[in-house]
Amino acid sequence: MNAVLVDTDVFSFLFKGHPFGALYDADLHGKTGALSFMTVAELDRWAIQSNWGETRKNWLRLFMEPFTMIVYHRALCKKWAEVMVSAQASGYRIECADAWIAATALFYNLPLMTHNRSDYRGVPGLTMISHG
Repeated sequence: MNAVLVDTDVFSFLFKGHPFGALYDADLHGKTGALSFMTVAELDRWAIQSNWGETRKNWLRLFMEPFTMIVYHRALCKKWAEVMVSAQASGYRIECADAWIAATALFYNLPLMTHNRSDYRGVPGLTMISHG
C-alpha cells in the first residue's frame, strides 16, 4: 500500500483550507491517506469542545471518509509503550496522543506527515514528511 499517516495538525490544515494544507497536497497525491484512531479522537474532541453544529460535524465526517482509519490493537499498544520509553530515554517528553500517532506510523512502517516535527523528537526510526 502506498500510504501516508496524516497527523492531526496537517489534517486540520487540509480541513480548514489553511495555506499550510496546500504544502502537503503533492505529498498526498496518489497516496492513501491514513489516520490514527488517536487523530480521529482528537478531531472529535475539537468538534465537541468548539460546540460545532450538526452541519459542521457532518462536513468533518465527510472530509474524513476518504482516509483509512487505523484502529488500536494489542501489538500497537506495545509499540506505544516502546515509543514512550525510547523518547524518555532520549531525554525527550512525548505527549500521549503523539506517541499513539508515532507508534501507528512505526508499526505499519508509514511515513508520518506532520507540521510539528518537534513533537516527535526522540522517536527513533520515524520517517516524517514535514514542511513546518
